Amino acid sequence: MQERLQKVLAQGTNLSRRAAEVAIKNGEVRVNGEVVSKLGSKADPERDRVTYKGKLVRLIRQKIYIIFNKPRNTIVSKTDEKGRPLIWDRLHPDMKEILNSAGRLDFDSEGLLILTNDGNFIQKLTHPSGELWKTYYVKVSGIPSVEKLEKLRNGVKLDDGMTLPAKVEQIRTTDKNAVLEISIREGRNRQVRRMCAKVGHNIMKLRRIAIGEIKLGNLKPGEWRYLGKKELYYIKKVLAKIAKFP
Repeated sequence: MQERLQKVLAQGTNLSRRAAEVAIKNGEVRVNGEVVSKLGSKADPERDRVTYKGKLVRLIRQKIYIIFNKPRNTIVSKTDEKGRPLIWDRLHPDMKEILNSAGRLDFDSEGLLILTNDGNFIQKLTHPSGELWKTYYVKVSGIPSVEKLEKLRNGVKLDDGMTLPAKVEQIRTTDKNAVLEISIREGRNRQVRRMCAKVGHNIMKLRRIAIGEIKLGNLKPGEWRYLGKKELYYIKKVLAKIAKFP
């Protein structure tokens, strides 16, 4: 059965749908020995010989979803030119080959990542439609006023535009710091850090604790587990709900 080439790549490599499209445009994909660079091209993964950068693409039929507690001072990327520690160093070598992270966390951030070989899920989860809430515990310098907390909730103007309304609660305070729980529906680069800095409170520590209904729980930094049945059912609901987005 013929399928769109970018779908075949997403199912048989560690590429997301978007990355697969770029690979096709760049002439890195061949079907039966011929370069295919036109988006929308199709192939039968059972009969055609599809290669990406010279390597045969084999479909991975089983979808894998893993929750990983990213430690601080690690990189989500597969390689790092500065030689910094990678999250993949904490996992089985095979996982680095077949899984990708559905979303990112900065080098100095920690917490929940979903690792998967489901390129479709990665595309939907990171889509700018803002369908899923991501929740963070953040420790900030100083103690935000009621007015500043309300400003974070209503949206602040960043260099790349106004943020969507957020959920913000002050969990506890000390003499010099406050711990906030912040939930956002967007995925802009370093967004939570920039939001807090905008209202005058730099983040000292950031940990993501939930993506939608999927929670970090009591996993220690560097530990991982497979998603449970209820969480897998939730993933299916997410994919169905956001199916209308291309």
